[in-house]
Amino acid sequence: MKYSVKEILHLEVAPALGCTEPVAIALATAAAASVIPEEQPEKIDVWVDPNIYKNGLAVIIPGTGGLSGLDTAAALGALYGDAKLGLEVLAPLDENNTQKACKYKKNHPVRVNLLDSHHGIYVRALLTFKSGTVECIIEGVHDNIVSLSLNGEPVAGSTLVKSKQAEKADMSKLEDYIKSLSLSDLVDMIGDLDDEDFLFLKEGITYNMRLAEYGLRHGPGLAVGATFEKLARMKILNRDMILSARIVTSAASDARMGGIKLPAMSSGGSGNHGLTAILPIHAVNKYVDCSEKTMLESIALSHLVTAYVKAQTGRLSAVCGCSVAAGAGATAGITYLMGGTPSQMAGAITNLTEDLAGIICDGAKCGCALKLATAAGTAVQAALFAIHGVNVHATDGIIGSSPEQTMQNIGTLSTQGMIDTDRTILKIMLEKHFASADI
Repeated sequence: MKYSVKEILHLEVAPALGCTEPVAIALATAAAASVIPEEQPEKIDVWVDPNIYKNGLAVIIPGTGGLSGLDTAAALGALYGDAKLGLEVLAPLDENNTQKACKYKKNHPVRVNLLDSHHGIYVRALLTFKSGTVECIIEGVHDNIVSLSLNGEPVAGSTLVKSKQAEKADMSKLEDYIKSLSLSDLVDMIGDLDDEDFLFLKEGITYNMRLAEYGLRHGPGLAVGATFEKLARMKILNRDMILSARIVTSAASDARMGGIKLPAMSSGGSGNHGLTAILPIHAVNKYVDCSEKTMLESIALSHLVTAYVKAQTGRLSAVCGCSVAAGAGATAGITYLMGGTPSQMAGAITNLTEDLAGIICDGAKCGCALKLATAAGTAVQAALFAIHGVNVHATDGIIGSSPEQTMQNIGTLSTQGMIDTDRTILKIMLEKHFASADI
């Protein structure tokens, strides 16, 4: 099956409110609760794959005033989420609802179970009501509801389970197609963008800059972006295009990981990927003499390259996707923005991969802003080096003879070489989490 650039963008890029892992849990419980809206569930049981568990364990849930926890996400979704909003399922939340959900957790069982041997995105929510049980399963993609059943029977006519969504869930079709393409093919696809696509890409900038502006103004999370901004104003750091990219990208992550109730335009199933894929290019654009159309084409290319790498590594893994996937997308886009050739884009991707391939994913949390700052700055540096003829050699380490081979090697490292690493990361996080809970 062949996909157009429009189809790829709309399958890979979408608004998301909060970290997509706890949001996926909230979406599953909200969808299940919508089947019996007149009742409150007596108990909530959820089963998730290891990476959903890892990424959702410690991250702040937006609109909750700093609360975290997979069980909290499950309760919030079931009681006050709107499943029709997809990855913005928690948009209806307010402070009063949050307090009620916390009270509900104290009086009702809310259990989240780890399926430690499951591979790929998977969330199963089972809500028990007086009048029956409702089950919802999300699989393959964070917002893809593959089944919704009442007392073991499929819910007839549910608009939450759609044929379009089912197609979206079968990511293997899209991923197989993307894997068959070359970097030059991805660049060529940019020529097929139309006015509707450009409006969609501009919308992504608006979403993510709103987060960045909030992060700079209020300093939520670790305040990485606001601190960079302060150091620049103090003349301790020089405000060049590298620092500008780091400031805006990390500030947006500060806001998002700090639980601010503003959606991000995601890429490859991740809001932080979306921040990394879009914002460094937008920042560098201020230093480059080019048209808005070229900037938007650069962002489109960034999304396509991000999708290519995610097809190799899987949606969630032990490797930090913001670094190696969205970072690769951003550096390719920045090179395009500067008038670089496909060969120079290939060099930029190779340079970034050599620099950032070892960064692990240890779950979503406020500290992600530091990783996004690194990815954004390195994306600019890798592009500048490539344009000026500095390229890592194919004989070095995991670097391949082509950008495609390099990205495939990252996939092999992620899906085969780091399985035990991923388990060890989660083991450390769980031991720390449960130790702190006992204090």
